[in-house]
Formats: sequence, C-alpha cells, structure tokens
Amino acid sequence: MDKLVIEGGKPLSGSIVIQGAKNAALPILAACMLAEGTSTIEHVPRLLDIDVMLNILRELGCRAEHVGDTVVLDTETAHTSHVPESLMGQMRSSIFLMGPLLARFGETQVYQPGGCAIGERKIDLHLEGLQALGAEIEEIGNRIICRADKLHGADIHLAFPSVGATENIMMAAVLAEGRTTISNAAREPEIQDLQKFLNAMGAKIMGAGTDTITIEGVQSLTPCTYTVIPDRIVAGTIMVAAAATRGQVTLLNTNPAHLSSLIHVLRRAGVQILVDGDIIKVGCPGRPRAVERVVTAPYPAFPTDLQSQVMVLLALADGVSILKETIFEGRLKHVDELSRMGADIRVDLNSAFIRGVPRLYGATVEATDLRAGAALVIAGLAAQGKTIVEQIHHIDRGYDCIETMLSRLGARISRYSPVPKN
Repeated sequence: MDKLVIEGGKPLSGSIVIQGAKNAALPILAACMLAEGTSTIEHVPRLLDIDVMLNILRELGCRAEHVGDTVVLDTETAHTSHVPESLMGQMRSSIFLMGPLLARFGETQVYQPGGCAIGERKIDLHLEGLQALGAEIEEIGNRIICRADKLHGADIHLAFPSVGATENIMMAAVLAEGRTTISNAAREPEIQDLQKFLNAMGAKIMGAGTDTITIEGVQSLTPCTYTVIPDRIVAGTIMVAAAATRGQVTLLNTNPAHLSSLIHVLRRAGVQILVDGDIIKVGCPGRPRAVERVVTAPYPAFPTDLQSQVMVLLALADGVSILKETIFEGRLKHVDELSRMGADIRVDLNSAFIRGVPRLYGATVEATDLRAGAALVIAGLAAQGKTIVEQIHHIDRGYDCIETMLSRLGARISRYSPVPKN
C-alpha cells in the first residue's frame, strides 16, 4: 500500500489553484443519466471516487472519458439500471444513481453503498423520498430494488437536512409529473451547483441554498456543458495547513462565501485572512490562539468535513479549545493518531477537549478515513521530524495528488509505492 513520507517543520508558501469539488461532481455525473446524449463536465478532479463513478456509468452502458479535468459522458447507449455490487461497495456516493436511474428507466437495482467508516449513515431518507414520489421499494438482504411506472410530484419533509437525500430526490423529481417541494432541505453549495446543472439541462428548480426546494417536473432533459464549482473542503484543508505550518499561501479559484464558517474560526484563532474576489490569502506568522468552542453542523454552519483538519491547528494553539462533532459519531478516530504525535486531546462522547502544545513530533500514523488522512498530513507538515502516513487510499478519494499539490507550496512530501514482489 502507498504511503506518504513527510519531513515537517517547513512553512507552506506560494499560490495554488483549487481543484473542482468532488461532492459537486459526483451527483452531477449521476444526473447526466437523466438525459440521452453527450454531456461535457469541466473542472472534474482526478480522484478514486470519480474513477469509481465513471466505471459504474460504463457498466451501465455509457461511454465516458476523463481527459485532464474534463469528463465527456455519452449516456445514449446506457442499457441497464442495475448497479454492480462490487463497484457500489467502494463508494457511498454511488447511491446518487438511484434517483436518475429510477426517473429514466422506471426501475433500478442498487446495493447498500460503501465509503469511509465514520459512523452510521443510513439511506432511509433517500428511500422515503423516492417512495413519496411513487416508487415501490423492495429490500432483499443488501439489495435494494426500486420500481415506478410513473413518478409524481409530492410534498416531502426531510427529518434531517441530508445532502444526499436532497440531491437524490431532486434528480428523481425533475422528470416526475407535477410539482415537488422538499422542506428542511440541505443547503450546501454542492446542492446549489446541482440545481444550476439540472436547470442548464432544462429542469425547473428553485430554492437550492434555502431550506425549501421546489421542482416543476418536465417531460425530458437535454445534455449540456457545465463547469463544476471549486472544492471548498480542499480549499479549507490548504488554508488550515498554511496556518498550522505558520506559512503564507494564496489560494486561487475559490468561493470565499462557501468558506465563511471556516474563515470565522481561523480569524478567531489569530490567522490572518485576506479575501479578494475568488482569491484568499492566508498567513499565520505566530502561534495560533485557542478557540473556545467549535461545533459542526449542517451548512452554513461549520462543516464536519473540516473538523479533523482544524483539530490539528487547535492542537498547536495557545490554550484549551473544545471541538464538538454533531454529524458523524465515528469522526474522532484521528485523535489517537494525533496523540501519537504529541497532541494533548481528550474525548468525551462526541466532544474533543484540546490542550494546545508548542509542537508535534513525527510518527507513523494511519489514515482511518478521507478527512482524518488530510488532518494527519497537516500534522506531519507542522511536526518536527519525519511522519509516515499509511492507508492513504482514503486520501486519494478526495484530494487530487495531495503530495504534488503540497510540494508546489514547498512541502517536503513524497509518495512511497512499494515494489510488488514477484
């Protein structure tokens, strides 16, 4: 298995262009199934999760090419709505195909999705939403079969503002007969991006970015060319890495509005941030300050996907911070790994009590999930000595060659790929 080897202690410096958003690209690629023909999706990062989605689409009969950061996807030859279990188990976002396949083919067969082990992530809200639109759902072991002769609009209230459920319902409802209203909808920027893409295909959707989304069903959609928004989590990771290493970094191709909660927390920690259009400049010449309390919650509050990265910064801050995780109960596994590097963190239920230390020390650590892996990379960059991060296939799911990206900012980081034995 590949590893990352990091020689820490060097401040990051320079400028970097932020990649396209994985969490926007995946549902958009799934939504291409709603229209027969060729769509061109630009600013798509080269990631393991993207590769899995494209392989699933190929298994469905589509022709897909990923050249540079552009995906050309021809769905006209799609001939099945049965998603292979072997591929679906590799990535949770494969569940996004339920809505589009059901809307286009009138039925779909999928399986419980895989992904990072960060706690229980049920798909009951997805299924309830599709049932409200007229789908009949049968669960046989790990297999889920959805059928609907005709989808019809409905008023759907989500018990929790689930991003995936909101997006799945949106994609199914665009071809349903009549009006669909989703209340207590998730408000993430990726949902707004999906709305823009679907509307570019001819859908009639309003309200993404608020807690109520309205969809007027249409008879058909047409393929289009679309550019994915920048990845706010990758941007946030770089911002935290710049602060943790006490560096100076300029981020290009960002949307600062998508990062407002992180910017607020970093400024409270004493990090210097300058915003100019789509450019964010981050500097932290001295030791950061503790932040009394950070709580993860659905957008626009502080994102769970940046919790582990910010924990590294707070582990180096002057004073005691409290970080509470409210979204995923299994998202504090990186604490044990940070403790190996000298962090002083105590966990009580879903809260981490962080007493900042002057420095971290290099160690061999293991990425337990995507964002925990990113946090350990940041810790290694800031630490004294050598850090080896193992199980980095998790990191590759969300960061396009993270070692190349950070090397451009002066980091001493390299990927070690063991030579297979004959």
